[in-house]
Amino acid sequence: MLREIGVSSVEELFSQLPEAARLNRELKLPPAKSEAEIIDWFRRSAAESGDHYTVFLGAGAYRHYRPVVIDSLISRGEFFTAYTPYQPEISQGTLQSIFEFQTMICELTGMEVANASMYDGSTAATEAVMMAARLTGRRGVVVARSVHPEYRQVLATYGKNQQMSIVEAGFADSGRVDVRALESAITGDTSCLLIQSPNFFGTIEDVAVLAEMAHRKGALLAVAIAEPVSLGLVKPPVEADIVALETQGFGVPLGYGGPYAGVIATREKYVRQMPGRLVGEARDKQGRRGFVLTLSTREQHIRREKATSNICTNQALIALMANIFMTVYGKQGLRELAQQNLAKAAYAAEKFRKAGAKLLFTGAPRFNEFVIETRTDPHEINERLFGKRILGGLPFLRKFYPELGSASLWCCTELVSRQAVDEAAAAIAGAR
Repeated sequence: MLREIGVSSVEELFSQLPEAARLNRELKLPPAKSEAEIIDWFRRSAAESGDHYTVFLGAGAYRHYRPVVIDSLISRGEFFTAYTPYQPEISQGTLQSIFEFQTMICELTGMEVANASMYDGSTAATEAVMMAARLTGRRGVVVARSVHPEYRQVLATYGKNQQMSIVEAGFADSGRVDVRALESAITGDTSCLLIQSPNFFGTIEDVAVLAEMAHRKGALLAVAIAEPVSLGLVKPPVEADIVALETQGFGVPLGYGGPYAGVIATREKYVRQMPGRLVGEARDKQGRRGFVLTLSTREQHIRREKATSNICTNQALIALMANIFMTVYGKQGLRELAQQNLAKAAYAAEKFRKAGAKLLFTGAPRFNEFVIETRTDPHEINERLFGKRILGGLPFLRKFYPELGSASLWCCTELVSRQAVDEAAAAIAGAR
């Protein structure tokens, strides 16, 4: 290859790169393994993962029961190997799956249109902010500090080179965003207010009040939802202009950071500024119903300067998991599932309080997550529980919120048993 392109060595090939950017040594990689060694490594690694553990971790990644039918259906070859459905003639199955996904997301969120193939909730929230900037012509953003810290980090990364002015608004003792701080933070240059509900602390925001405040100043309201199961009970944010949703909680298993599937839902009048994929219904020459990609705003479809996004992934397989999950549970089943999450979190919060923990952010309704403050380092409590095959709450809130000190974030889904809650409470009470 070097001879064909007329250079004498790999070093010469890369000579135009700065010396500081080049690696002048071998990569620090382990030696190659045989197939038998690789299989053995995966088996040992799988044995170290969290199977058969009770999990109190949440914070944007939620462990819910996955009906077995999900894996049975997504493993079919026509779904498992499908890529971007560029050719509708041979992609009707994938296109219809995305269309049904969009429909159910609209029903859940109360919005008029929804897309597919956002990477995850964090990038969906960021894309929602950029969408608001295009719609309003403004560059300012106000984001609540109660939005997931990693969502805010993604927003900061995207906004750094887009001349976005990002202002963070604090939270009140109730755990909700501080409304008084918002009054001064939202200005004539603010494109949108970004909140999360339920927020990072599990607290449900007053969306109607925040929407009125944003709209009064000419800004849009974007609402991020990291726990989709909450929509079984919590009133959908119909007052919002844009909803950014993470659908991992709908039947997508927890892995080493993914895969997830984000989605944006919005009002129909904003559809031309919505990134990602949008599947529409069409009719062929014989009048038969079919499905096509429509209003494609990605770089792969239109001129780069006209594109709203450069998202090139296809999250249709993960969206299909959510499709099957929502279909299996149905409206009533999803409501009952949400009720279980709510009830178990309420039981755990009261148990922990009686065990000596201090409950924070009690002045507003919450869903399946809550924050406690303990006299003992949360890591010590988690170490006690780990020996009982229990993964405790998120122990390092001070990493994101220094003012919260030793506070930890706990989550209860339907997979948390009463016995596990009682054992966690005993660990809190017995910690020194």
